[in-house]
Amino acid sequence: MMAQTLSDLIQKFETYEVRHIAENGRDLIRYLSRGNPLDMVLLDISMPDMDGYETAKYLKEHHPAIKVLALSVRDRGENSARHYLPKGGRPTDLREALDHLRTRNDRYSEFVTNRILRSLTGAVNGIPWEYYQFSERERTFLKMACSDLTYAEIADKMCVSTRTVDGYREAIFQKMQVKSRVGMALKAVRCGLVKL
Repeated sequence: MMAQTLSDLIQKFETYEVRHIAENGRDLIRYLSRGNPLDMVLLDISMPDMDGYETAKYLKEHHPAIKVLALSVRDRGENSARHYLPKGGRPTDLREALDHLRTRNDRYSEFVTNRILRSLTGAVNGIPWEYYQFSERERTFLKMACSDLTYAEIADKMCVSTRTVDGYREAIFQKMQVKSRVGMALKAVRCGLVKL
């Protein structure tokens, strides 16, 4: 619904044409792999399956000529997009951001916060803890869960019951949108939340 609303708005702007509305990053990659050219991509950071951060990183590596403008409800701290615009901005803000992105390659200070992921410009690859809004105990659990400790051993080290550890695990699975301990560990390492 948000994507269609933005598409309708952008279609009203002169000089812009919406060529594709992707459900998620994987859908966009499939579209590009069929040889469909794009000059610019407007990414929703919180897309399901393959989120905007992973998609922006992919675009940087495989389609560096495509310019990326990221939309987000919250500031994740750092991101992979060249430009960033909070959701809920005015239509004129969106038009100005698109125009700026189309004509220039530098950061647009009115739209880009100081804590945006700088990986498109090569500065940072990690994702701050704040994005996932983990509690301190969830952070501790995540670090331990990425080791070879069993859940019972983690509960013992954290001085909590195994049920409490199960609660941490389920909360983290939901926040990270993963389904298994392996998926959680892989995403944590890939995002720079945990170092091996």
